[in-house]
This record gives sequence, C-alpha cells and structure tokens, in this order.
Amino acid sequence: MVRLADVPEPDRSYMAELECIPYQHNPFTPAVAPGQRHVAIVSSAGLIIRGQRPMLANDTGYRSIGADVADKDILCSHVSVNFDRSGFQQDINVMLPRDRLNDLEAEGSIGKAADTHYAFMGATHPDELEDKAREVGRSMLALGVNTVVLAPV
Repeated sequence: MVRLADVPEPDRSYMAELECIPYQHNPFTPAVAPGQRHVAIVSSAGLIIRGQRPMLANDTGYRSIGADVADKDILCSHVSVNFDRSGFQQDINVMLPRDRLNDLEAEGSIGKAADTHYAFMGATHPDELEDKAREVGRSMLALGVNTVVLAPV
C-alpha cells in the first residue's frame, strides 16, 4: 500500500481532506462465536475472473468470486498508477486471503469459509458504492454469511 506522503498531488490533498464518518462504539450486530462464523472476503482490489470485463476507475459494480475459481484465473484490474501488484503476483492472498481463511476453517478457528467472495474497485468514491455494497450485504446474508473480512488495498 502506498503511503499518503508518496501519493502525488492533487490526489494527496484530495485524500487527506476526505471525511471519515464517525461510527458509534457499539457493534452493528451481536458478536458471533468463532466456531459459528461463516466468513466471506470483500476486496477492493478490482479483482475479476479471467474473461470478465476489467473494472475501470469509478466502476460501481462488483464481482462475485466463487471459492472454486482457481487462483490463476483471478486477475487484478485495479487502475491506479500508485498501485503495486508485485505482492499479488507472488501471493494472491495479499488481496484475497482465501487460503488463510481456509486454514482458519481447517484448524477450527472459524465455522466455515464462504463459497463466494466479492471484489470492488477501490478507485471509486465510497459514496458511489453504497447501493452495490448493500446488494452484496443482502447476498451474503442470504448465503448465511455472518462475518466479513475486508481486504482493502
């Protein structure tokens, strides 16, 4: 991840002035016991499955990525020139930690890794993503997901 100090102007000033919305100190939902957690990943790396249309800057859509999709068929279409893909090229778990989630399931630290994970384009203003984020949330609830790992990049 690029440090804010290394981001060129005018992007640095824009990012520094973005409002951080305050949240209440109470969790949004009651805590779930670790063994009962059904966990999905949401990445902001603009991940796509080979053959899909790449995500572009300000793309408000998302991609569903099934647990059965091979790592070699997951591509990063993130568009920022400040974005370093070398970690992803060495280990997909940097942006989509499916293997780590499966490890946690195997050792019993969580109940189940989800069968579907999701990717958004991080180079999109958060306000523009709310409708699709709610859609993904409803989809996860319908699939029984009760815990989400956010993988911001």
